[in-house]
Amino acid sequence: MDPDDERLVTKEDKIEDVRPKSFRCEMHDKSGGEDGPPELKMKEVGVERKLLKNGGLTKTVVKHGTCKHPKSPLSGDEVTVHYTGTLPDGTVFDSTRDKEPFTFKLGVGQVIRGWDKGVKTMRKGEQAVFTVQPQYAYGKAGQPPGIPPDTPLRFDIELLSWCSVKDVCRDGGVMKKIVREGKSWETPKDSDEVKVNYEVKLEDGTLISKSPDDGVKFIVEEGWLCPAFKHAVKSMKIEEVVVLMVQPEYGFGIDGREAKDSEGPVPLNATLIVDLELVSWNSVEIVTDDKKVIKKITKKGESYEKPNGGSTVTNQVVPGLEETLATMKKGEVCIVMIPPEYGFENEEKQCHLALVPANSTLTYEVEMISFVKAKDSWDLDGPQKIAAAAKKKDQGNDLFKKGKLFFAARKYEKGGRHVEYESIFADGDEKNDARSLKMTLKLNEAACRLKLNSFPEVVDLTSKVYS
Repeated sequence: MDPDDERLVTKEDKIEDVRPKSFRCEMHDKSGGEDGPPELKMKEVGVERKLLKNGGLTKTVVKHGTCKHPKSPLSGDEVTVHYTGTLPDGTVFDSTRDKEPFTFKLGVGQVIRGWDKGVKTMRKGEQAVFTVQPQYAYGKAGQPPGIPPDTPLRFDIELLSWCSVKDVCRDGGVMKKIVREGKSWETPKDSDEVKVNYEVKLEDGTLISKSPDDGVKFIVEEGWLCPAFKHAVKSMKIEEVVVLMVQPEYGFGIDGREAKDSEGPVPLNATLIVDLELVSWNSVEIVTDDKKVIKKITKKGESYEKPNGGSTVTNQVVPGLEETLATMKKGEVCIVMIPPEYGFENEEKQCHLALVPANSTLTYEVEMISFVKAKDSWDLDGPQKIAAAAKKKDQGNDLFKKGKLFFAARKYEKGGRHVEYESIFADGDEKNDARSLKMTLKLNEAACRLKLNSFPEVVDLTSKVYS
């Protein structure tokens, strides 16, 4: 058989019973195979259309789908249908109408080829009649005694529902079936804190573990209960509900697990069934380069603008909080953990509400109500750049006198950026002032780095000064 004869009918094909303006078929699979649903745009009920060029499969819509979004199942999805199968003379040889609906995995050979090709064209709630020629049904052998050899068949199929099935880890270890689609398009990152509800069962239905009524929170990369959790949540959207089939290597391994507290035992080499809901998550971001200051965003901010180095802070704050403010957007709310070296260090500090002991880790809940953004360095003229650099130098000097070497170095570094390129300054006093300020800032930063034992940075800074 010429393989082109099996192609699904496309908009460009001029076949008598195909109307180009209301029907289009494109396969998702790049190989031109059979793994994607054609985009069927048919308004007419009762019109028979060829789905394949060779006429091996036709479809007549009886009732349009009820889903608002024109979405069809893909290969690998688990679909549930009602159907009635009839012979050419009208004899019914099989039907689910008087029993439970039929569920199968689409596109993997669990049903006849005509079904795999035809059901991919349907929407949820749609009912259609498919005429399937023998080569896409039971062929020359038939299926005695109900279906004679070499017999075309008619199937009245109603697509009740389907669940998308995804191979989360691409090795069959965690298979995810989507029960309820999530919102938005974002998914959690390794550093984010997620909140989930779950039930974990064995294949026979025995309950192993269940989340409290108010759910469980955990950092994605740290995981929860078993390895499958951290892999699965990274593939989920907010409010998504899934069922996971978890193989032992992503569960409790070949050895299983003994009963623990209120949780049941897990037998050797057990496959798990997990009902999982991603209730919410908070983005967690690293604030400082050394990853010591971390903020958890509890409310996302507006726009994309953030304060820059010249923005005004109305009250003096600890360095860790100042670093955090520079990362926030207007309207953002976050919780930030600040270790002693970014807080009050080894000093005891009397604050407005309480006395803070020395070497305390601080927790702030911060809301960025508004800020006045200073001009960025590239928007400043020569004299303005020199003034901004001098201001950073003075701030660095104050920190140096207090022994806050790391933060003094940061101020000197930021000041140096304003006067890094001498070519932008006017010849004469302006260029000389910029060159002198640049040298002072780099040497001051080098002095800080030397006391901090950051020797490679000291070499780099002094080389730039004397090169």
